[in-house]
Amino acid sequence: MPVNVKSAGLATTVQDLGRPGYYHLGIPIGGAMDRLALRAANMLVGNDEGAACLEAVFMGPELEFTEDTLIAITGAELPPKIDGEVRDTWTTLKVKKGQVLSFDYLRAGARAYIAVAGGIDTPANLGSRSTYAIGALGGVNGRAIQPGDVLPVGNASVTVSEGTTIPANLRRGPDKPAELRVLPGLYAHRVSERSLDRFFQDTWKVASEADRMGYRFQGGAPIEFVDREPPFGAGSDPSNITDACYPYGSIQIPSGTEPIILHRDAVSGGGYFMVGTVISADMDLIGQLQPHTETRFVKVNMHTALSARRERAAAIENMRQALA
Repeated sequence: MPVNVKSAGLATTVQDLGRPGYYHLGIPIGGAMDRLALRAANMLVGNDEGAACLEAVFMGPELEFTEDTLIAITGAELPPKIDGEVRDTWTTLKVKKGQVLSFDYLRAGARAYIAVAGGIDTPANLGSRSTYAIGALGGVNGRAIQPGDVLPVGNASVTVSEGTTIPANLRRGPDKPAELRVLPGLYAHRVSERSLDRFFQDTWKVASEADRMGYRFQGGAPIEFVDREPPFGAGSDPSNITDACYPYGSIQIPSGTEPIILHRDAVSGGGYFMVGTVISADMDLIGQLQPHTETRFVKVNMHTALSARRERAAAIENMRQALA
């Protein structure tokens, strides 16, 4: 069952849970910025949780369905409309042949996930359908969708009742201000103790440079570096290091002014120091931050990070049980 793209929205791409195993070759894992939302959308239409969906940023696409099917929209509060009638998010919706899905204005968050029963069935590259535009991998010819595209859809295997919904207490989005838990380390010794404390005390704001590669933040105090003699192979800027690998979620601060969190499509290494890493349980939240969102970085230890990961896994299991 193909889906016809009438309009594409601002930046709508095919995404699944990504292509792990190639980061050492410079190919990022990619996949949904908000993995919990993608999993939830797939649960609501009976798909495998890692099936490919559409990830829409700020604005939704306009899609025409050529057969009766089930859909669900999760993540950002981007109200869906079926033939102009506003419907609920985080809920199983039925669309009929010939009907058109469009979207109202964004209410909250940044990225919505559109699941179709059977999953978006574009060709897989390196085991994933996720769009990695810089490498021209996945999606529709390695790019965002465009008007006139025809999206193939797989065969639905499980029927879910129309109106099935994920309870509000199981949906997760950023608080106000947003709080991102960070495990200090890596190259934190390059920063003075006073400055590192200030980094966690300040309130930052998401800059306009916020995309799948990384999120930049502004508004906090500049970083004070510990004096040193630059090592061989490092640049002269105090934020430079000898080239090293970049973990997902790591926070680099070029020239000590504006932190950048590396996200799903980030490069795998480079020459900027990293003050710490956002814990895996909070990576989904970053993808829902709009520009100018106030954000705090919260220092945690490994015990807290691992506990948060278990809590996130439990939240996903609670979703499964709620829909069982």
